[in-house]
Amino acid sequence: MLKERIRCEELKRKVMTAEEAAKLVKPGMTMVTSGFTPAGYPKAVPLALAKMAEASEEKYNLTLITGASVGDELDGALTRAGAIARRFPYQTNKDMRKALNAGTVAYQDMHLSHVPRYVDYGFFGNIDIAIVEAIAITEDGGIIPTTSVGVSPQGIANADIVIVEINSTQPMELEGCHDIYSVKKPPFSEPIPLKDPGDRIGTTYIPCDPAKIAAIVECDIPDNVRPLGAIDEDSKKISANIIEFFKKEVAEGRLPENLLPLQSGVGSVANAVLGGLVDSDFENLTCFTEVIQDSMFDLIDAGKVRVASGTSFTPSDTGLVKLKENMKHYAKYCILRPMEISNNPILTRQLGVIAMNTAIEVDMYGHVNSTMIMGNRMMNGLGGSGDFTRNAYISIYTTVSTAKGGDISSIVPMVSHVDHTEHDVQVVVTEQGTADLRGLTARERARAIINNCAHPDYRPALLDYLERAEKEVGGHEPHIIGEALSWHDRFVKTGSMKIK
Repeated sequence: MLKERIRCEELKRKVMTAEEAAKLVKPGMTMVTSGFTPAGYPKAVPLALAKMAEASEEKYNLTLITGASVGDELDGALTRAGAIARRFPYQTNKDMRKALNAGTVAYQDMHLSHVPRYVDYGFFGNIDIAIVEAIAITEDGGIIPTTSVGVSPQGIANADIVIVEINSTQPMELEGCHDIYSVKKPPFSEPIPLKDPGDRIGTTYIPCDPAKIAAIVECDIPDNVRPLGAIDEDSKKISANIIEFFKKEVAEGRLPENLLPLQSGVGSVANAVLGGLVDSDFENLTCFTEVIQDSMFDLIDAGKVRVASGTSFTPSDTGLVKLKENMKHYAKYCILRPMEISNNPILTRQLGVIAMNTAIEVDMYGHVNSTMIMGNRMMNGLGGSGDFTRNAYISIYTTVSTAKGGDISSIVPMVSHVDHTEHDVQVVVTEQGTADLRGLTARERARAIINNCAHPDYRPALLDYLERAEKEVGGHEPHIIGEALSWHDRFVKTGSMKIK
């Protein structure tokens, strides 16, 4: 393994155990790691570090910065050990979520495209250490990532020292799959020379001065991926509604026959939306997105995709097996880039990306909450949805119209938290139907969303609220302020939004 994967002779003497490497992490440090939803994150060193933190009388109070969510070996183990004081920018771990909602871990939810810039520009302060997972190190010290790139290039460039985990479970066929390009800081920034999702503009490794690498650790722990929910009937209907919308756009001459580059968010509904394209008539598709999930492999197998560009392979457990067994095949179609590129707002606008993301709730005027449960409890985070939504050729939000067995309406008078404003949301899709909001006034948008997207159980109450607000209050976006969040209040008090 050492001969094949560590090709820089001077670095072979830096191979050590995870426990030895973990000692390089000191209390109070700011630490950047690889990893993106949850793929390609370090595992052995964080687990060793968690044991050290549990045994230490001194609080570690680490600041942890990643590309996006990471596995339990990192977020979970260090949270349970009480080693994390501050966390940026996105997470999905139950222990981390519990800690940040309790206030025991300080947390800022961020647009993912901002994170590389914050690291590069010094907005997080000094980066003490970077811990990254790799399949190999080149003769010049270049680090070849595994199943994600994320913020690793900026972490490596700005950290005082670097620890590299060489993961033997990650297939060597990943080599050549990456395209690493770094954007220069203002005032020296230049146009990014990427005109098509399939263009390659960088290197297949992350450049790194070998002198900066302080430790190399062997690891044989696979990515702790999350299962995807089954594609249920509601998800199939949402996917069918989006495909019908695409067909109409093609017929109207607003989209080409092979559409424009597709972006799809994380999770089961997003996976189902792309999965619906497998049996559609659309071909020669391109994707410019963050995560490459199971449905993308299905689209590739069906001969539907020309190229898929992202920053992470984010399969389910079964998808991970499929990916590893067929990595050489999928590598022909997939490119992994730094999140500075995959989530770049300029490229989203330039390429004409069709953004498809998931909402927790949508209000009748088109504001979207994608992060907060009942307005105060963080679920996962904003992720890259805002990067794409604001700059997309068409921005689409999907949600099932009800939750909790029908006791929550996903279409409400006013969202309890706003992540994406009405100004950026163009299309809302539920299993009930599609609301095309382009060119509509606020009151027209309200009726389009209520009539097309709300569940029939809640539609009369929504229309009643809108009509009373128009009559009693008026204004550009009529709201009865004392009632606007009464649906959420009713759920908190009774367990249902339904009016008894």
